[in-house]
Amino acid sequence: MDPIKNLLGPMRVSFLILTPACVALGLGSAFRSAGSIDPVHAALVLIGAISAHISVNAFNEYFDCKSGLDFRTQRTPFSGGSGTLPAQPHLAGQALGTAVVSFGIATAIGIYFSIASGPALIPVGVLGLFLLIFYTPWIAHNAFLCLIAPGLGFGPCMVMGTEVALTGRYTGTALVASLVPFFLVSNLLLLNQFPDVEADRSIGRQHYPILIGRRASSRLYFGFLVLTYLSILCGVLTQLLPKWSLIGLFTVLLAVPASITIHRYPDNIQKLLPAMGMNVVINIATPVLLAVGLFL
Repeated sequence: MDPIKNLLGPMRVSFLILTPACVALGLGSAFRSAGSIDPVHAALVLIGAISAHISVNAFNEYFDCKSGLDFRTQRTPFSGGSGTLPAQPHLAGQALGTAVVSFGIATAIGIYFSIASGPALIPVGVLGLFLLIFYTPWIAHNAFLCLIAPGLGFGPCMVMGTEVALTGRYTGTALVASLVPFFLVSNLLLLNQFPDVEADRSIGRQHYPILIGRRASSRLYFGFLVLTYLSILCGVLTQLLPKWSLIGLFTVLLAVPASITIHRYPDNIQKLLPAMGMNVVINIATPVLLAVGLFL
């Protein structure tokens, strides 16, 4: 089983569940727009999205190993990489190969839909591939880009990209729906940077927990949570989202205690761990609930 574990490790398989949650949101938007969706095309979109997620994870593992970051990082169940390459640095080439192959699969599927559904997919597709390649070596060294890049990838690129791939057009529903994972996934990476401040600073990375500190970043985290739920409310008030979308607000029950914990203990990583776990659940459950509301 070791070869399989070594292959799957840089993919960070346990984190890939975020992708189906965001794709489901795009499927819900496409269903609301078109009235039906092609199940084969839906499956192909999901494969492409998962391939893109695997690619960015494997690229991240490779570059973090080469820079020495993974050897300095305080790993948690939610951050710090898989630990595969620090334990076995000779597997770096295999991780890079995984990143390149999965990048190729995502690109090929994107090209297929650009032909099958029209060129409207090209802008979000190109943006997604750009974020995928340059996140670790370049974007992670700019605090603002580092904050918004994950949200752009899983929000507008994945949600709107799913709808455009299936319908050939953009809609206001997909735009508003994509704001939910935009704010949530940006928050996910923001909070996961809290344990990595010292290690990331040592190799020249620049993100907000380094730039403004963990305490101020906890307020930024709270602000993005508020914007997440305001996006749902505004979507319903403007009738771009159906009233059933309000079930996405149920995760406020987790967001409130998570925010309180993060504000109270921004520098205590052990006490932050429960909030980091709740943050993962919020990131998965909110898009799924919102998707259910769109299908209903």
